[in-house]
Amino acid sequence: MSFENLGLSPELLRALADKSYAHPTPIQLQAIPPVLSGRDVLAGAQTGTGKTAAFVLPLLELLRSHAPHRGPVAAESPHRRPAELAPTGDPRVLVLAPTRELAAQVAESARSYGKYSSVRVCVVFGGVNINPQIAALRSGCDLLVATPGRLLDLAQQRAVRFDAIRHLVLDEADRMLDMGFIRDIRRVLKLLPARRQNLLFSATYDEQMRELASSMLTDPVAIEVAPRNAAAERIEQHVYRVPKDHKRHLLAHLIEDGSWHQVLVFTRTKHGANRLTQQLQASGIRAAAIHGNKSQAARVRALSDFKANRVTALVATEVAARGLDIRELPQVVNYELPNVPEDYIHRIGRTARAGAAGRAVSLVSPDEAPQLKDIERLLRRGLPVAPLPAYPIPAPGSASQNRGAPPPLGSALEVRTGRPNEPRADRPHGAHRRPGSGRRGSAPRSWHSAPRGRR
Repeated sequence: MSFENLGLSPELLRALADKSYAHPTPIQLQAIPPVLSGRDVLAGAQTGTGKTAAFVLPLLELLRSHAPHRGPVAAESPHRRPAELAPTGDPRVLVLAPTRELAAQVAESARSYGKYSSVRVCVVFGGVNINPQIAALRSGCDLLVATPGRLLDLAQQRAVRFDAIRHLVLDEADRMLDMGFIRDIRRVLKLLPARRQNLLFSATYDEQMRELASSMLTDPVAIEVAPRNAAAERIEQHVYRVPKDHKRHLLAHLIEDGSWHQVLVFTRTKHGANRLTQQLQASGIRAAAIHGNKSQAARVRALSDFKANRVTALVATEVAARGLDIRELPQVVNYELPNVPEDYIHRIGRTARAGAAGRAVSLVSPDEAPQLKDIERLLRRGLPVAPLPAYPIPAPGSASQNRGAPPPLGSALEVRTGRPNEPRADRPHGAHRRPGSGRRGSAPRSWHSAPRGRR
């Protein structure tokens, strides 16, 4: 089936043709008709499935038409109200997103798809000056993309009105709940008109998500295009077992030996992202960090440089786990495993998008055995362990070691560490290796000989 069969206007079809998009993805095929008809939608889809267009395209169509969809379902829908009842300059569509990056990309997609129509798109998020956002809203806005906190700031300043909202989208709703936005979401919901169409998109579901969906949605159309909590099948996944102190050296070797031109690397903390970025740069690898403490300008610049291949390694915290639209990203590395198993799925979902293949590598130290076990339990299968390659590490007591920076490749001893194919130590969940128990610069102990942590 083509987009022409979904009832989209010539203006939208022309914009899609400009992108060489001819056929809808499964989520688009299933979501666009019910959105056009005014139904509430509960959609479960992994990243990279085209879900942004699945709600942006039909909502642009509804905004462009300035009237309810002329179908039998739309005439009976309790959610739809004629657009001419809405005040002229106030937004009629509100899209809530968890991060600045995702909000910016949804707005960019809306502008791109709607470039041949007169729909006005605005985006607001924190971390930047609020005054230009207020000015943009005063100039008139049809479709507003926002992060919850900044939207509430604008509402408190009476810089945005919600009387005209007829369509609400929660994008990456599970991520918003993970980030603690549930109270902000509920505050926003209280500000909106009761009669509206609600669309909820999420990659995973838990009890809190089910409660939110139940309170928001009325007789929703349920769409599931991928198994819940399942990683994309096209992603090649494997694990390297490596001592914590050797991770940066192995990563530098993998990048250089594999001639990786683009790799997204995940750390758990902002400080860890900055430190690893500096270490990779010291090894001669072009690297940049992206996390919540970076200014919006710095984050945009780092992402732009990464997409343009001016940066080889983009080191990120969970803020980049959702919504980053990087086409044909070949490599994702979990430098540190996430504490929440579902975040592993979101991280590796940055690769293998839009039908492309991808590879996800996890560098797992002995103290991360419990997190790995939780991830494998979620995936319902074990992750294959790859044999460690020979990679350079600094000699004990070297100046670079004492500074915490990696040595220049080729200037230090090359060792093969560990016995990669032996089973992991069967430690109880929650047990951790005592920090600093390994000796820096020496060959690591095997996982069986790693000291057991306390329960």
